[in-house]
Amino acid sequence: MSTIVRGAMMLTMASFLSKFLGMIYVIPFNALVGATGGALYAFAYIPYNILLSISTIGVPLAVSKFVSKYNSLGDYETGRRMFKAGIALMLVSGFLAFLALFSSADLLAGWIIASEDAGNIAEEDVAFVIRMVSFALIIIPSMSIVRGFFQGHSSMGPTAVSQVVEQIVRIVFLLTAAFIVMVVLDGAVRTAVGFATFSAFIGGLASMFVLWRYWRKRKPGLDKTLRQQTYSHDIPRKDLFVELFSYAGPFILVGLATSLYQLVDTFTFQRAMIAAGKDGEITEVAYSVISLYGHKLVIIPGTIAIGLSLATLPVLTKSFTQQNRELLFKQINQALQIIAILVIPAVVGLSVLSDQAYGALYGLKFIETTGPLLGWYAPVGLLFAMFTVSSSLLQGINQQKFAVVSLSAGLLAKILLNIQLIHMFGAKGAIFGTGLAAGIAVSLNLWRVKKSIQFPFKQVIKRTMLVGIFVAIMVIVIWIEKAVFGMFLPYDEERWAQVVMLAVGVVSGAAVYLWLAYESTLLERVLGDKVRVLDKFFRR
Repeated sequence: MSTIVRGAMMLTMASFLSKFLGMIYVIPFNALVGATGGALYAFAYIPYNILLSISTIGVPLAVSKFVSKYNSLGDYETGRRMFKAGIALMLVSGFLAFLALFSSADLLAGWIIASEDAGNIAEEDVAFVIRMVSFALIIIPSMSIVRGFFQGHSSMGPTAVSQVVEQIVRIVFLLTAAFIVMVVLDGAVRTAVGFATFSAFIGGLASMFVLWRYWRKRKPGLDKTLRQQTYSHDIPRKDLFVELFSYAGPFILVGLATSLYQLVDTFTFQRAMIAAGKDGEITEVAYSVISLYGHKLVIIPGTIAIGLSLATLPVLTKSFTQQNRELLFKQINQALQIIAILVIPAVVGLSVLSDQAYGALYGLKFIETTGPLLGWYAPVGLLFAMFTVSSSLLQGINQQKFAVVSLSAGLLAKILLNIQLIHMFGAKGAIFGTGLAAGIAVSLNLWRVKKSIQFPFKQVIKRTMLVGIFVAIMVIVIWIEKAVFGMFLPYDEERWAQVVMLAVGVVSGAAVYLWLAYESTLLERVLGDKVRVLDKFFRR
């Protein structure tokens, strides 16, 4: 169990730091390029994320599972052979994806922009930023294979460190370029956003350098283990790829899930809002909340799920391969309960403090639109996290093909209902469509886990209900504070007041929830005795 917690916490902290930096940088980025620049940035990044997932074909995480499986059988050579073959495959597929995205930029821009008169963004602007971000596809896929190889050896450090370095280098380049273009050169928004998207390529180079250093340092030890093995399955390369792709197919869908939902919005949101009679500027503001600025906040709680799924997969695969049913059930229980006790209070707190969070970070302009949208969007973060973890559970118990069914069902609902929901509810309709789609996918995944291994959800349900009680108390405390502070703090009018109210709400809400979870022994039962470090805060 310590392997899951240790690996999950390492990757969660790295992922959280990466996402936190990703949230922080959009504050000055928003100040430089505004809602128009944010919408333009999202128009380029969403197709890029789709092509990135397709170009990797789900191989990096599949390599993690593949290597973990054969390592547990004492066959290290087979995992090494797959690693080398995967690198070559990703170099080719990444370059082909770059050519596809670069050459189709004009076509995609025509599909995305409904009308040149609908806002401040032209088709040629979208095409330009799409071409700029496409260069990252040359290097990112092969870099991610190296991460998958280390994860298969239950070594999460290289992934964690390279992830953080990649994000830091990307953000420094992005903000520097945007500042030079917009402030020093008084240039155009599209130029600044173009360089901002190109930063993905620069960050990828930095990550590759870090992973190369790790490889050089650890290769002697890996080679020693390789020489000591006594048995190899000697699988032909063709059969290696057949097995790898049987794992990889569903992985691509897991990585694509959020991007696919956003892609539906990319092609339908502007048209549906205009058809519903909404103003072009408000449409751009709302889209920037859903696709970039608000989305950055919503996915932060999900970083727990990302780290947890990456750490859980090799461990679950080992338990399932060795047919250790009791340990397998404990690991699944722990994974789901970690999501419940950490993600639920985070998304609910963000929803209750949505006006303060958006106003404090991005300013009060259009807050009557942006704040409520974030409030509705925040709970969807729980569904994103649950989909990531439940899909990882399916992969660990060799039911990964079902992820195709669950995601397809959710995506079909999003496609069929998105425009109608936007007509009925405005910009919130796109959020409702995403929540419905993710909810369908999660429900189907959990049903499949239960049916496949007869997993009992009783303990998860009981502890989730306890979390719900604690969260309800937390919300009441925050509401009371907002009412009291609202009598003398103008947080609806001043940004500094929003910052104060946000800080008070986050600190007090987190303290109340953690105290309740700690005193009830819920934290200790799920996370282990290391949470006793909180003694110095709660038991003086």
